[in-house]
Amino acid sequence: MKNNPLPRLDDDAELRKRLLPFCRLQRGEIWNDPKGRHRIGCNDAADSEQIQNLVADARPTLAIHDPPYNLVAFDLRSIDEFIGWCRKWVRITTEVTASDASLYVWLGADQNDGFQPLPDFMLMMRDEPYKSRSFITMRNQRGYGTQKNWMAVRQELLYYTKGNPVFNVDAEYTDIPKILRGYYKEVNGRRTENFERSKSDNIRAGNVWVDIQQVFYRMDENVSGCYAQKPLKCIERIIAASSNPGDVVIDFFAHSGTTLIAAEKLDRRCITTDIDPIYAEICIRRLERFRKSGHEGWQNGHPFESEIPSFTESAEDTSHDQAAVVPQKLLF
Repeated sequence: MKNNPLPRLDDDAELRKRLLPFCRLQRGEIWNDPKGRHRIGCNDAADSEQIQNLVADARPTLAIHDPPYNLVAFDLRSIDEFIGWCRKWVRITTEVTASDASLYVWLGADQNDGFQPLPDFMLMMRDEPYKSRSFITMRNQRGYGTQKNWMAVRQELLYYTKGNPVFNVDAEYTDIPKILRGYYKEVNGRRTENFERSKSDNIRAGNVWVDIQQVFYRMDENVSGCYAQKPLKCIERIIAASSNPGDVVIDFFAHSGTTLIAAEKLDRRCITTDIDPIYAEICIRRLERFRKSGHEGWQNGHPFESEIPSFTESAEDTSHDQAAVVPQKLLF
């Protein structure tokens, strides 16, 4: 097996300079899917005009956002600044989505920083026109911690709705078989237990997901360089539960393009964007690769292998001296 991954793109400035010349989109530009299904932008999630232009006349029924927390352009910001920025893109989401829509937000809880930004984000959302529906936890197989604290293995997902959006409960059923008997109750004068009443031999996911494999380098869906990549299975679960075939899904923080690929697989339209031209380019390449080969990512490889066969090598044709490097700007 080859061993040619990219390091984390969010903290390797020199590598970013090598990759930027191969990006098709500059800030404010949009890539339209040749098949007419998806749109990928290089836009600021907190810029209403840019997002309105990206979404155009579509009316998304589902938004799945995974905002970066407190690290933008290699600089840190306060929790107040972060929440102020979140308020902007949440309200833009409200503007562009249908009257009946679902909103899912991946948001961490730093146990070394008062569990921020989760509590302040939750308080902020009380002022927005959404109903809180669920607080979902996805369990990682690997975690981090110290000898004096519990190992951190969870990812937090907040589920909100406005209006009366669809929820397809069948999408909740997992591959995990039911093994525990119980939950007895009387039905038509007869005592029954859960195996008799169930619609499935498998358990529902509920709001604690333990059946999803954390992405690592040997998986086909792996996109190296993209830190904290979400597994396709979890995004597919959200899309299957909270939208119907043909619906439009939006994602303002495209990153590795997982929402885009999940929408492609499940016959939804996806409108996604990333403020970073490199991640926007990765999304385009991931979709093109999936359609051409069926591969969901680059197993232990990377999206720029045709231009830079090995990122540790110095190739003459990868010079960026004549290219216009797009500066990173603050998101908030």
